[in-house]
Amino acid sequence: MNIRDDQWEKIKPLLLGKKGEAGAHARDNRLFIDAVLWHISTQCNWGDLPSKFGKWNTTYMRFKRWNEGGVWHQLEEELRDIPELCEIIKKIAVYGDQRSQQIKQKAARKSTRKIYRESIKAAKESSKKSISEDESTLHWLSLFDGIHAV
Repeated sequence: MNIRDDQWEKIKPLLLGKKGEAGAHARDNRLFIDAVLWHISTQCNWGDLPSKFGKWNTTYMRFKRWNEGGVWHQLEEELRDIPELCEIIKKIAVYGDQRSQQIKQKAARKSTRKIYRESIKAAKESSKKSISEDESTLHWLSLFDGIHAV
């Protein structure tokens, strides 16, 4: 899935890094969007991105920044009067939302595992302490029992 020339002419002025804006000029916006569309349509790992799109990690990090910044949803809104192009960008926005959700779920699972491991460790330490306290108490009780036995 690639952006056609007529579609590109409509989307180009809406993208980040246009001439006249402060910062770096993003001369490869079209290649970047084509790379994201390729990734979504093939459902491959980012690392499998063909080299013609550039470095996969650069493309992924840019996708992530645009996703976190709400750029995909903003583009979708700005292109709502052009249904075909809006639908293409919507696919990217939906994919971005899914990725964000997966990242949040993964972080929550990691946090839960950490809390669980810490509680198990604390329970083991507490168990060790109570056993050693019981042993010392039993020792004194055995001495006491020996006195009464006489």
